[in-house]
Amino acid sequence: MNILPALLDDPAWLHGASAFTTVRTRHGRALNWEAHWARLAGTCAFLGLPAPEPDLPTLEAFAWGLLRVTVAAGGTFALHRPLTPGPRPQSGVHVHLTDLQPHPQLAAHKTGNYLPYRLAAQQAAAANAFEGWLLDGSGHVVDGSRTSPLLEIGGRLVLPAGGLPGLTRAAFLEGQDFETRSVSAAELPEISRAWICGAGVGILPVQEITGPGLRLELPVQWPQTEHEGLVWPGKGA
Repeated sequence: MNILPALLDDPAWLHGASAFTTVRTRHGRALNWEAHWARLAGTCAFLGLPAPEPDLPTLEAFAWGLLRVTVAAGGTFALHRPLTPGPRPQSGVHVHLTDLQPHPQLAAHKTGNYLPYRLAAQQAAAANAFEGWLLDGSGHVVDGSRTSPLLEIGGRLVLPAGGLPGLTRAAFLEGQDFETRSVSAAELPEISRAWICGAGVGILPVQEITGPGLRLELPVQWPQTEHEGLVWPGKGA
């Protein structure tokens, strides 16, 4: 057994007492940073952490990058890496319903208390799925392990209530009509189309949704956009 390093003897490491956001970058520019900072600041206030520093360091000029900004009691910390997700999944992606639930008081925040999302991602991988969706205690779809769900039901765009307010999804929905409401897993067979949205992937169409007693095939429609925050990274590098 090893002795815990003093650096790790901290609530951020021991209890997940931290807040974070992940920001797509393009040639060293942080895309939509103002919205990310505002959401991060709200989470910091909720957790009693210091406000995040608003000014970013000089970033490496990666063609596409992913910047993680983390706030703990000791300050604001940045980690910038290249974003290279591989070939665009032209035929859409497979999403799997997991049996994981986000913490009901933390579901609207990105915190270091992230274990349910990691476990959901593991369940998705075991099902050969690109993404795993988490349900709340009442069986409603609320979030993805790394992306935000967006559904089309009855010809209307529906944003499932109860999860993180996804900023990539919000950017995609700007100027469009949509409704935010609870969506039960039992309602999923009524979906006509679906997408997942996140800084690391942009907007991806869902081709298949699986879960206990569920296998739903959906038509794939890629959004017609050249927005740098919404396209699959690698396009126009």
